[in-house]
Amino acid sequence: MARILIVDDAKFMRITLSNILTKANHEIVGEAENGREAVRLSKDLSPDLVIMDITMPEMSGLEAVKELKKNQSGSKIIMCSAMGQQKMVVESIEAGAKDFIVKPFDESRVLEAVNRVLN
Repeated sequence: MARILIVDDAKFMRITLSNILTKANHEIVGEAENGREAVRLSKDLSPDLVIMDITMPEMSGLEAVKELKKNQSGSKIIMCSAMGQQKMVVESIEAGAKDFIVKPFDESRVLEAVNRVLN
């Protein structure tokens, strides 16, 4: 069981991920709507894993990954993207994200990524 922070500007996506993860016995320790909030919450909550959207207002997921890796180098991050964002996914991985999942979420793919990154 991992302590997970979910970051997405769409509440529906946060709820969907939360349902998938809690069903698999993970604990959702927080939710954020943008990268700035994610960086602050990650510092306060020290989650085992951050699952974060790439495209968000205020601070993108890509900027947030860079910030988290600079200040909390041990952060484990999985990025979420819609189809067609391959370039940003590659940049996120290069910046330190460990994996990515594509929207709409496939439950088995989400859990496979989470297990791989945590183990």
